[in-house]
Amino acid sequence: MKIKRDQYLEKLKSKKFNGMVKVITGIRRCGKSYLLNELFYEHLLSNGNNRNHIMRIDLEDIENKWLSDAAQLNAFIRNQISDNDNYFLIIDEVQEIKDFVPLLNSLTKIKNLDIYVTGSNSKFLSSDIITEFRGRGDRVYIRPLSFREFYAAENDDFKEALKKYLWFGGMPYIMSLKKDEEKSEYLKNLFDEIYLRDIKNRYKIRSNRHLEEILDILSSSVGSLTNPAKLENTFKSRKNAKLSVNTINSYLKILEESYISEKAQRYDIKGKRYIGSLRKYYFTDLGLRNARLNFRQIEETHLMENLIFNELRERGFNIDIGIVEVNEQNASGSYDRKQIEIDFVANQFKERLYIQSAWSITSNDKEKQEKRPLINTKDSFRKIIITGDDIKPKTDDNGIITISLRDFLLGDNTFRNL
Repeated sequence: MKIKRDQYLEKLKSKKFNGMVKVITGIRRCGKSYLLNELFYEHLLSNGNNRNHIMRIDLEDIENKWLSDAAQLNAFIRNQISDNDNYFLIIDEVQEIKDFVPLLNSLTKIKNLDIYVTGSNSKFLSSDIITEFRGRGDRVYIRPLSFREFYAAENDDFKEALKKYLWFGGMPYIMSLKKDEEKSEYLKNLFDEIYLRDIKNRYKIRSNRHLEEILDILSSSVGSLTNPAKLENTFKSRKNAKLSVNTINSYLKILEESYISEKAQRYDIKGKRYIGSLRKYYFTDLGLRNARLNFRQIEETHLMENLIFNELRERGFNIDIGIVEVNEQNASGSYDRKQIEIDFVANQFKERLYIQSAWSITSNDKEKQEKRPLINTKDSFRKIIITGDDIKPKTDDNGIITISLRDFLLGDNTFRNL
């Protein structure tokens, strides 16, 4: 099965011969090697590059074991370059080379050599890998399949495809598995045998127990506000265990650096400032989140919110949780100050969107509830409600746009046509 990853392929095309090492990072099994060795390789050939000028080296292949020595690999690569035409170097599992950073930095001095590398151990799972190259590295972050990519490859009815995606997520290998039991087992093994092992090795964690418990808490509370202090209290009350705020904070940071989860902070829209330490955590892949809970908590409202967060991040938006303060009259006639929430404040350059996620809008009261915080922003930025209902796009007198989840996922990625 061929899966298109046009967005990332275009990024690689735009970075050709920019003088830097293109470092393809992302969570394990999200398709980094496939992007380079299949899609990008085909692009290079179709654009007239000599097949013999494209060096593809998989360091997990036993036949290439001898190239794990930096000196031998350096000699091998330089011996392959026999003229002034363009050459391309693609190294898979580059972490197998000791001292690979100085080697690659040295190779960037060859003007007609363009370098691309992937890695999948704990070092390459970390978002700080690019600092290793001291200005000579250019990171391309790959996410699991977006719903649009999944849907195009799945070739299924939208509702059926959405159900599968909400359950099992967008890890590419999932699409080759037919049975739900196989998909479930694969995702669980990724966590147990790959991700947690890599994290344990990188951060020298002696026991996974507390880290796994934090993972389970975050998995069961997607879309809920939390912080290290709240998690500390949860450990005391539910787990009867003492875990310091600093330790919890370090574990949360590890999960972010390893691309397993991302956070969104609370932002006071009228005050134009971040407030407090409360935040929300979302999982990079829905299937991984569900696997952590043995597929027990399949709640469409929370999964849809996580899906929208991931899609916005895929499209290059930075995401905050919007907070709007309002004064409302109570039953006694006096006024109370309240904070009401907007699910997502999505920012990209000068563009800002306010977005509400609603699995279903079943009544006028529910519609008013979703629109209430949007109306109270009192500004001119676009305001959008995304609903799981099968509706046509509509705009009310306040300029609030309501669209279906289908139109959001499969429509214009830029939102400029809304």
